Amino acid sequence: MNTRIFYKDENSVILQGDMLFDERISENHIDLIVTSPPYNVGKNYGKANDNLEFGDYIRFTYNWLKKCYGWAKPDGRLCMNIPIDTGKGVQRSLGADITCIAKDVGWNYRTTIVWNEGNISKNSARGSFMSASSPHVIAPAELIVVMYKKQWKKAKSGKSDITKEEFLEWTNGLWTFSGESKKKIGHPAPFPVELPKRCIKLFGYIGDIVLDPFMGSGTTLVAAKMLNRKSIGIEISDEFCELAFRRILKY
Repeated sequence: MNTRIFYKDENSVILQGDMLFDERISENHIDLIVTSPPYNVGKNYGKANDNLEFGDYIRFTYNWLKKCYGWAKPDGRLCMNIPIDTGKGVQRSLGADITCIAKDVGWNYRTTIVWNEGNISKNSARGSFMSASSPHVIAPAELIVVMYKKQWKKAKSGKSDITKEEFLEWTNGLWTFSGESKKKIGHPAPFPVELPKRCIKLFGYIGDIVLDPFMGSGTTLVAAKMLNRKSIGIEISDEFCELAFRRILKY
């Protein structure tokens, strides 16, 4: 089942459907991929299943990373916002698992940025309270893993729009800014515009083509439009395609 064009203008394209079956994006076409894939923790994404058996989730992860690898240019880059770990019955080192799968696919590792989100709920379960019996550690942070396809240095020169202050701050591998409100955005797992904005300005040129294969509420496309980049978003849910469309029109 190929994707369909939900919306298109001179800067932004929204494709509705399953990214694993997309045939519209050409091989070796994308400069930068900025995305946050499903974490398999039971979020309600509508048509998407976020509650797979772990083996099925690993195969899904391999398949989507392979698809993205084909779409990327030889000097294409990938910025994945993923958790350090998850705990759905069994604690899993999901950040390390996804990174290893990406390398198995063929992606080359460059660096990891730690995003200090800092929003632990006061009611979060911490296991055996004040006891060594079974404590549960909660990290108020996530990862942004940066990878590349064949070569790290950009093949062609282009125009960057990052300021000196931004470059010095953002090349520090600890980024501190707040997360995004689910209620405000209307999506079960949104990330703030600040995240793709930093990735796009630090790792891409003006005019680059930016892709988010798990578009969700369209935050990556919003950031790309603000920064004069072209963008493509893929989303299986028509409800979230509509949400992203409305957000893009505001910019």
